[in-house]
Amino acid sequence: MSNHPRLELVCPAGTPAGLRAAIDAGADAVYCGFRDETNARNFPGLNFSRAELEECVAYAHARETKVLVAINTFPHAGNAGPWHRAVDDSASLGADAVILADIGLLSYTAERHPRLRRHLSVQAAAANADAIGFYVREFDVRRVVLPRVLSVQEIAAINAEVECETEAFVFGGLCVMAEGRCSLSSYVTGKSPNLNGVCSPPSHVVYRKEGDELLSLLGDFTIHRLGAGVAEPYPTVCKGCFDAGDFHGHVFESPASLDASALIPQLAAAGVAALKVEGRQRSRAYVSSAVRSLRCAIDNYAAGLPIAARALSRLSEGQASTQGAYRKTWR
Repeated sequence: MSNHPRLELVCPAGTPAGLRAAIDAGADAVYCGFRDETNARNFPGLNFSRAELEECVAYAHARETKVLVAINTFPHAGNAGPWHRAVDDSASLGADAVILADIGLLSYTAERHPRLRRHLSVQAAAANADAIGFYVREFDVRRVVLPRVLSVQEIAAINAEVECETEAFVFGGLCVMAEGRCSLSSYVTGKSPNLNGVCSPPSHVVYRKEGDELLSLLGDFTIHRLGAGVAEPYPTVCKGCFDAGDFHGHVFESPASLDASALIPQLAAAGVAALKVEGRQRSRAYVSSAVRSLRCAIDNYAAGLPIAARALSRLSEGQASTQGAYRKTWR
């Protein structure tokens, strides 16, 4: 038997069907949101009514799975009511934790629902021990979702100083900027990821043929220009191709998915308590396949067995993957 620590697998649930798929595939916890602006993935066809969440909490708890409710946007000035109701309803419906970014909401939850477990959203961009310590002291935050700009060594240094759990992304879409603080998409589209819940909103994405090339544009900006037969990536500014002097190429990362499954032993040794899968907007089939693969990887690690290499490659964007900042290739 191995003495490796048990890592919690936290998986996305964009719909009730997606929640059931994630649980049946082996998730230890699922995260979801209400069908309103309190949730940073407030897209048509996604998310939960109150009645659906109540049914899904019962389904999850019957299978010993936790339900975490993301209330991770920032309340509008003078209109915090919808966010307060989301916290109140999460508590009354039996959620195991709420995932919050806003200081006011953290304060409200700590005062009104002291027994409701509080997790700090990645949207708060708490990326050092001092920042995390503030949230722990002031609001009794029990877990912090770490931004995807930290190396494994930096995560280890943080965990050596803080008195709460940390959660790290292991698979899915990769944000290479400081989450919660990036204004690139807002500048280009006028839509804030913090309020509108999406970087590079589909309403502003255009694909256009120009001679032998296919262009992908975000608003008025050309993000990629590729030749015939090359897969056209989704246009996000930070993963765009740029000309600057003699330089031509991707500044931070090429369009690819984060896949840190091979780094599970290193993340565990760094003190991470939970591994998170991104993708509440993804299909049930995607979620089920990703969760099953990662469940196997985590269980193999716990048993002291090898982790299969590139088992998630077919689910990656353009079938390309990166270990991102965990390896610090671009910082």
